[in-house]
Amino acid sequence: MRLLKVATCNLNQWAMDFDCNLNNIKESITRAKGAGAVIRLGPELEITGYGCEDHFLELDTVTHAWECLKEILLGDWTDGILCSIGMPVIKGSERYNCQVLCFNRKIIMIRPKMWLANDGNYRELRWFTTWKQKDHLVDFQLPPEISEALSQKSVPFGYGYIQFLDTAVAAEVCEELFAPMPPHAELALNGVEVFMNANGSHHQLRKLDLRLHAIIGATHTRGGVYMYSNHQGCDGGRLYFDGCSCVVVNGEVVAQGSQFSLKDVEVVVAQVDLDAVSSLRGSISSFQEQASCKTRVSSVAVSSNLCQSFNLKFSLSSPLKIMYHSPEEEIAFGPGCWLWDYLRRSGASGFLLPLSGGADSSSVAAIVGCMCQLVVKEIANGDEQVKADAIRIGNYSDQQFPTDSKEFAKRIFYTVYMGSENSSSEATRMRAKTLADEIGSWHLDVCIDSVVSALLSLFQALTGKRLRYKVDGGSNIENLGLQNIQARIRMVLAFMLASLLPWVHNKPGFYLVLGSSNVDEGLCGYLTKYDCSSADINPVGSISKQDLRMFLQWAAINLGYSSLADIEAAPPTAELEPIRSNHSQLDEVDMGMTYEELSVYGGLPKIFRCGPVSMFKNLCYRWGATLTPSEVAVKVKHFFKYYSINRHKMTVLTPSYHAESYSPEDNRFDHRQFLYNSRWPYQFRKIDQLVKEFDGDKVAFKGSVGGGNGMGVVAASSGGDP
Repeated sequence: MRLLKVATCNLNQWAMDFDCNLNNIKESITRAKGAGAVIRLGPELEITGYGCEDHFLELDTVTHAWECLKEILLGDWTDGILCSIGMPVIKGSERYNCQVLCFNRKIIMIRPKMWLANDGNYRELRWFTTWKQKDHLVDFQLPPEISEALSQKSVPFGYGYIQFLDTAVAAEVCEELFAPMPPHAELALNGVEVFMNANGSHHQLRKLDLRLHAIIGATHTRGGVYMYSNHQGCDGGRLYFDGCSCVVVNGEVVAQGSQFSLKDVEVVVAQVDLDAVSSLRGSISSFQEQASCKTRVSSVAVSSNLCQSFNLKFSLSSPLKIMYHSPEEEIAFGPGCWLWDYLRRSGASGFLLPLSGGADSSSVAAIVGCMCQLVVKEIANGDEQVKADAIRIGNYSDQQFPTDSKEFAKRIFYTVYMGSENSSSEATRMRAKTLADEIGSWHLDVCIDSVVSALLSLFQALTGKRLRYKVDGGSNIENLGLQNIQARIRMVLAFMLASLLPWVHNKPGFYLVLGSSNVDEGLCGYLTKYDCSSADINPVGSISKQDLRMFLQWAAINLGYSSLADIEAAPPTAELEPIRSNHSQLDEVDMGMTYEELSVYGGLPKIFRCGPVSMFKNLCYRWGATLTPSEVAVKVKHFFKYYSINRHKMTVLTPSYHAESYSPEDNRFDHRQFLYNSRWPYQFRKIDQLVKEFDGDKVAFKGSVGGGNGMGVVAASSGGDP
């Protein structure tokens, strides 16, 4: 038997915070060595942090990474353990995303990434170059300061593996695992038994199984030990890296780390038998045949052993059941951990949330409550870093620290119900108060009528015009203008209270304002530009209404906030029109589309890359049992009209936790223009032609589509912008 102990890790790195990152790397190596591991794998670009973005273009970033690596190598951290450490490296005039493989205070080789992630949230080709010379390793001259410190002038650089006396080990970096022709297939034929994959993979709802299937598949048919390491936490942007570092042997998971955690460092250790790998490979005829005529991959020889022989004190890691969270748990824990990282790293003293008593803002409140529960639980488990952060943020003194989530919430969480006399119901007011009491937040009930009246008086003095709601005989323009005034006043009051309430209560610092618009409302623009959707950060901005409603049902039971069940059951409403009118203002009526339809509309353009005509054809098949082609055409045109009219709102969308594959977030994920011809004349004409072909309908759909009760609120909520 060839027994091998390996360690991989989740690290909560922070882009450009080299002290934080270096300490976490050192701690992970120390724990790995303490557990007896002889291989330690860290996440991609762990020295700098993955999310440095254009900071990667600065020479300082690369220089500081070398300085940190030098500090690791000059100490005893790499004594007796192979460490794969991620950092950017400049060779000649090209910048590469690399894994630096270190052993016994020396750099053994540098492995540049060959296939870069460049879709969705990833833009690696903006900062890095792919390594294209697969046929041989080249010499890399170390920077003078590093060379002098290590007494090492050059190292092998490129695609290859390390051949120890008793096994072969290779790196595979993130995206390469998912490439059509992944390196591990060729490396396995060359005798590599241990694969180290450093990742920078972010959370997305229902995504983990796809990732794990790829990892499992890498060794299921060709054998091997596959180590996977990932970042975990918010490293400075919209993404939450969701950990789940693991070790897979011959297609079976034998060790798995947490997906969501407040820990800065989590080390996952596995004890494996490499003879099981060679045994499996020897039993597969096709593997033997292909290995006999393989393309040879370059290697670096190291005259050391990594394995132990048969030892009864060495217990092997057994296959385990993979831990998957439900989507509801993902919504609770992912954004909850993201909020904690943002809070503790921003210097803020807490959060302020405009709490309307509706589903979206109540979901945000529940996520903050979940965050408080996670903090108290982690402190009880002995995490000193979480404890220190909580004491500082909560302004505790005299050896006190959080032991109760409601008490902690009272210190760091303000909720504010901002009602008005003519458009806020007693039902939503009571729902907001009840939920705030359950969570423990410091709750305020504010009437904004006096501020609204002051602005309306100013407008009347300037123009001589008095605005009226539609129910009082006003026009659509007046009706929408009055709604927008209320909505924007709430944003101004939220930021005022967030900056001044801590001073009022003799608390240090400032509070972050939380937004609560969901991904579906962003998609069609059903929000007022610069209303309460405008905030510092938004934990639910990339989550669909459908998922949020399921989360509310789950949270009512599992988080102990029972009032969420009543909130989920209530029909969604903006509560901006007078409640004395005969009809209730409902979101789906205002939008002219259901939230279920919006989830479908969102997925087709982004995930399946459909334009208006392709979407129409697709939905004719999907909805053909209940809708005629002409009815589908009306729906598609209506969506694209308001999508294009309101696309400009996405340019100022509050930075939101990324969770959904059809997020319309304009900064990084969904790059499109924001000035459209909202009539889509060519595309809509093609749809009309198809409708005529399908059902003989000769009606040409021209001009405005949709109409209906309150439909214009979507377009006009932009505050007069085109």
